[in-house]
Parts: sequence; C-alpha cells; structure tokens
Amino acid sequence: MSETSGKPTVIPLEGTKNGVISVAKIKEPYGNDSATVASIGISLAGDAQNPEWKVHIPLANLNEVIAALQTIK
Repeated sequence: MSETSGKPTVIPLEGTKNGVISVAKIKEPYGNDSATVASIGISLAGDAQNPEWKVHIPLANLNEVIAALQTIK
C-alpha cells in the first residue's frame, strides 16, 4: 500500500485561476517492495490530492531530473 511521506508541497500553477502543482514523496507506490518515488501532480481544479496529471520519478533518477530542469530555467 502506498504511503505519502510528510505533507505534500503545493505550489500555485502560473497562468491558471485555481491550478496547483503538488510535489510529494511516496513510499511503495506500486505495492510492497516497490521503490519510493517523487510524485509531481498538476490539478487545474486546485485539488492537490487528485491531480489530473501526474508523474512518478524514481528517487534514483531525481538528481538527473533536477539537473535537466535547471538547464531549461
């Protein structure tokens, strides 16, 4: 069973009235013994708990993804 570690960070989504970006750490997102992931969700309705779009990034890849995002900043 998946479990969110700590309180998710919620960021207002630029260019929307109610949209949010939610960022959380999820343990065992795909069942017992599955790897912990960083979860990034987008909700145009402002519902951080039920985003319309989401991506799970394995923690082992997180530094590479952050570096790639920094290059487009």
